[in-house]
Parts: sequence; structure tokens; C-alpha cells
Amino acid sequence: MIGDHEPEVGTQQAAAPTSPATVGELNELISEMVMALSEAKAIPGSGRVLIDREQMLTVLELLSDRLPEEMRQARWMVRERDTFIARTNEKAREVIERARQRAKEMVSNTNIIAEATEEANILVRRAEDRSHRIRLEAEDYAEDRLSRLEDVLVRVLDQVRSMRSELHQTRSIG
Repeated sequence: MIGDHEPEVGTQQAAAPTSPATVGELNELISEMVMALSEAKAIPGSGRVLIDREQMLTVLELLSDRLPEEMRQARWMVRERDTFIARTNEKAREVIERARQRAKEMVSNTNIIAEATEEANILVRRAEDRSHRIRLEAEDYAEDRLSRLEDVLVRVLDQVRSMRSELHQTRSIG
């Protein structure tokens, strides 16, 4: 029962409050939750069970605190990528606007109208090319990190499914 595992949860929490856990440690926490739920007393006449809310919250908080750093980094990288892209787009707009302003000033001089138009177009194309290249690099980087995160999550999901399958097999035997 859940109450039977309270000292174990407290020991785990005191041993490593916020350090990333290994897959084995995460599995132990998940196994403890599965065992607590499977051993919980049933409420007569319903499919519901009674569990110790505080202990379950403690285990979930511990599990959350001990998630691999890659998950935290991936969330941070997505936010950073969005900020980076927004800054890059703003810089590109500024460069384009400066190029347009410069082009307008140059147009006023009739001897160099053709040169001004050509130079403004070149600046605009360079700014757009640079913005596009930076955006693609940021997206590639984020895609790589998200892919790594997805691999970690798939492994954890496979382990959860395996534990659930074992739980269902144990139930059908008993």
C-alpha cells in the first residue's frame, strides 16, 4: 500500500532532491506509483480506489524534479529559438528599412538613381538571405534537440507501457 512506501519516498527525496535521475531511478519511481495504485483499497461499488494524495504528490514532484536535463533544455531551446527568430526578423526589417531610407535619399540625386536602386535591392536581398539562413539554422538546431527529447520520451513511454502490461498480466494471473 502507499503508506508502506512512505519512508522509501522520503529517503529518495532527501538523497537527491533535484539532480537528474537515471532511467532506472525514474522507473523505480514510476513502479512505486504503479504498485501504490495497484495495492490501493477499492471503494465498494465503484472502480475507484483510495490513495494517499500527499504521498502521490510527493512522488510526482520528485519525478518531475528528477527528469533528464535534456527535457528542460529542449523547452528552453524552443523559447530561445522563438526569441532568436523574432530578433532576427526585427533586425532584418531594420536593415531593410535602412536600405529603403538610404535608397530614397539616393534617389534624390539624379546622377545616381540607378546605383541607389541596385544597392538597396542588394541590401534587401542580403538581409533576407541572412535572415532566412539564420532562421533555418535555428530551426535545425531546435529540431535536433526536440528529436533527442522525443527519443528520451519514447523510451520512457515504452517503459511505462511495459510496466502497465506487466501490471495487467499480474492482475489476470491473480
